[in-house]
This record gives sequence, C-alpha cells and structure tokens, in this order.
Amino acid sequence: MKRMLLKSLLATTVLAIAAPAALAQTKLKWAHVYEVSEPYHTESVWAAEEIKKRTNGKFDIQVFPASSLGKETDINQGMQLGTVDMIISGPSFAARNYPRIGIAYYPFIFRDGDHLVAYSKSPVFKEIADGYRDKTGIQILSYTYYGARHTTANKPILDCAAMKGLKIRVPDVPIYRNTPEACGANATPIAFAEVYLALQNGTVEAQENPLPTIEAKKFYEVNKHIMLTGHIVDGLVTQVAPHVWTKLTDAEKKTFTDVALEAAARATAQIKKREAELMSEFKSKGVTIHQVNRQSFVDAVLKNKPLESLGFDKKDYDRIVAIK
Repeated sequence: MKRMLLKSLLATTVLAIAAPAALAQTKLKWAHVYEVSEPYHTESVWAAEEIKKRTNGKFDIQVFPASSLGKETDINQGMQLGTVDMIISGPSFAARNYPRIGIAYYPFIFRDGDHLVAYSKSPVFKEIADGYRDKTGIQILSYTYYGARHTTANKPILDCAAMKGLKIRVPDVPIYRNTPEACGANATPIAFAEVYLALQNGTVEAQENPLPTIEAKKFYEVNKHIMLTGHIVDGLVTQVAPHVWTKLTDAEKKTFTDVALEAAARATAQIKKREAELMSEFKSKGVTIHQVNRQSFVDAVLKNKPLESLGFDKKDYDRIVAIK
C-alpha cells in the first residue's frame, strides 16, 4: 500500500514539474503593411500556424497586417528595438543598414519573376544575406516574389520623356527614385497606407507598384492608366529579429526556415497567377493598359543613374544578371 502511495505521489510530482514546461510558450509578433486579402498575409498566417504545429505549440505567432504595428520603416526599426519579432518586408528597407542588398532594386536588373526566384537561391544572395545578418543580427528566411512594378497615373505616360515633371509617389527608400528621377520626374516619398488618399486629392499624380498591389489597394479607382514599365521586379524577405533568432535551437531554426521557404513558394505561385489574370480584369473596370517604350527608360537609367554612382558593386551586378 505504501509502495503504491509512493508511486502515486512520485507520478503527481513528475506531472507537476512537467506541466509548466508543457505549457511554456513563446509569443511572437509578425508584422507587415499588406492587406489581409494578399498572399503575403495569408501565407504568413499559414506559416505562423505551421511553425506552431511543427514545434508542438512552443511558438505562438500572431500576424499583424496592414501597418497595424506601424509603417514599413517602423517595423523594420522594430526588429532592432525588440518591439517586433518577425516581418515580411521589401529588402529595400534592409538596404538602409546594409546597402549591398539594395542591388536587387537597380532598375531592369531582373528579367522577370523567375529570374528573381533563381537569384534568391543563388550563392550571391546567400553571401548578401549572410552579410546582412553579420551587420544587423537579422536572419532572412525566404524571398517571396512581389511582382513587376508598373506605373499608374491620371494620364498616359508612354516613354521616359513623358515622365518629366510628373509628381509620382515612391516608397520612402532612395532606390525607388532611380527610374522616375532618371526621367526627370518629381519622386515623392509617401507612406504606403497614405498613397490612395494622396492620389485622390492630387498630392501626387502617379505611383508605381505590382498589379496585385494596385488591385488590393484599389489604386485603379484613382489612376485610370496603367503603364507596363516593369522597371523593378520586386520581392519581399521574411526576417527574424536577432533577439529571437539567437535563442532558437538548430532544429527550431530549420523549422522556421523550412516553413518560410514553403510559404514563399506558395505566395509566389499565387502572385504570378494573379498578375496574368489582372490584365483583363483591369480593362473591365475601365482602366487603360499601355505598353511603353521600355528602352527609353532603360537608356535613361544607364545614363543618369549608373550602377557605380549608387554605390553598387559591378561584380554583384554581373553575377546576378548571369543567373539562369
């Protein structure tokens, strides 16, 4: 009887000790500026749930969309300040701390989305991502295709010369100014959440973004002309803050990375599909789609914004252009 009682007490003690460990949970904040309808959000939510599942509930990640934790500049700064744990954001913002990563935004460096995806898997990008982590402590998990950036305006703009004097919104990052400034436009930084109103009230006449973003943010309601400039083939990188990454075990790091890569592939496939569908949908909404003299933009960039003047390495450029 005593032995049975001792066993019962021992089992109860073991359970009492184990219970806190089983209940221990790390809550993380994952922030971005995109709408809940966009794949960047839906796949981030999927990834958060998948990480929770694969770590047996250890990580409870809440995704905060649509600038709810701040503008893109804010959430990037939050990674260093410890106010945000994960983000999906354009590497153009990372370039503020590590300029080398910004070469992906040199106009016309990528042929298309497949070229960007190939770059994300290349040795040159691994070097750049490792350099970014060495400088900031931030770990890049994956690269998602964001789309080819095209120009919308309240009038047709068919070549570089037609952009002269145009008031065009760009993100608050210098590298987005290259194409419009090369053509003599007035590039105006405005926060993403404020762009629709700025177009509506005439603060700016134009903006540039991929077709799915133009749809999600309803920019087509206030700009009835879309010019297929394709000046930047853009992407987003999923990142983990140093105060989180350094505390993960090797197995946890692998889980976070594997899931983020799967989410990026899923979102990329959706974006490519949506880009193809939107051409006809925009036309049905009364929007005019314009082909442009793309070479006129290319020539202006090469002349007025040469690679070296922006602080980029020609070796990186050549290696990226050569990726098949």
